[in-house]
Amino acid sequence: MMSEMSFLLEKSTILVVDDALDNLTLIGELLKKEYHIKVANNGEKALKIAQSNTPPDLILLDIMMPKMDGYEVCKQLKSNPTTANIPVIFLTMKNEVEDEARGLGLGAVDYITKPISAAILMARVKTHITMQKMQDYLRNQNSCLEAKAMQHDSEMIAIHNVAINAMASLAEGRSNTGSHHIRRVRQYIKFLAEKLRLHPRFAHFLNNDKNIEMLFKLAPLHDIGKARIPDYILLKPARFEPEEFEIMKTHTVRGRDTIFQAENEAGSEVPFFKYAKEITYSHHEKWDGSGYPEGLVGENIPISARLMAVVDVYDALISHRVYKEGISHEEAVQIIRENKGHHFDPDVVDAFLELQDDFKAIAAADADVDR
Repeated sequence: MMSEMSFLLEKSTILVVDDALDNLTLIGELLKKEYHIKVANNGEKALKIAQSNTPPDLILLDIMMPKMDGYEVCKQLKSNPTTANIPVIFLTMKNEVEDEARGLGLGAVDYITKPISAAILMARVKTHITMQKMQDYLRNQNSCLEAKAMQHDSEMIAIHNVAINAMASLAEGRSNTGSHHIRRVRQYIKFLAEKLRLHPRFAHFLNNDKNIEMLFKLAPLHDIGKARIPDYILLKPARFEPEEFEIMKTHTVRGRDTIFQAENEAGSEVPFFKYAKEITYSHHEKWDGSGYPEGLVGENIPISARLMAVVDVYDALISHRVYKEGISHEEAVQIIRENKGHHFDPDVVDAFLELQDDFKAIAAADADVDR
């Protein structure tokens, strides 16, 4: 298995784009021990390097440059199929939410303000390089997995699971959720799916061992898009401003797009990609249509996302977060009961209520470590 995962140890290439020589030198010095470094002092040169036969794995892109600013460079990168998938992190003196929203809207994965903190730069680069490698790995291995799973190739399946959990851990680590959140949510969703597998409204999807196992494996990916939300929002210990919440909500789109990108390059839709997109994109939709990102109503919300919604809210309620303390199991159950038919599918809530003692036991058995 370790040889299969050795791609994580390969040295990646970073393209640094800035019109200031001092910044190119500083960033190059910070990163050169861990990565191969290429530099460009203007947008035109950056585009040529990105479109070459040896494109970078990630681009650190200054916004304020003469002739062609960073926004235009990013726009051209994302409009070209050969460079659209290269992650872009903006480097800028601008620190207004509107500026960041513009950059993220153009397809950038992150935004670092100057003067640059070495620790923040290293952490952000590592996060996005690892995300990109995991995404490429899942895309390339998926067709092989589909074939070998039929042969019960346990090693290949184990490698696939490691990749899924590693991607999920990146998102959970950045968002500072509990250390055992991933383990809990996959157990919760499996219990819910088993409970509903013969229900008339769900049997067509859940009365299938393979689909339930898929939900179990994919549940940890529900918040993968948070790996691409800026720290000042993700780790804010207070209520979001309206503009900040709009950016936070994009984690559903960014999660879906991460999976879609891998699927698109693989060239076909398979159940793994389909259900991964559903869970990442739609787990914040609400039964009454008041959720996001699309405001889907009732049965229009995928079953996988409806199950994930209950699971995710329950665990969020009972868990410590940077902005709140956890509440009791009993209080969480009451909140979910009160939101039956509003936030949640009524039948999924009924199944949850019947399983509430099991949920409590899972939460206790996999409680987060002390902080």
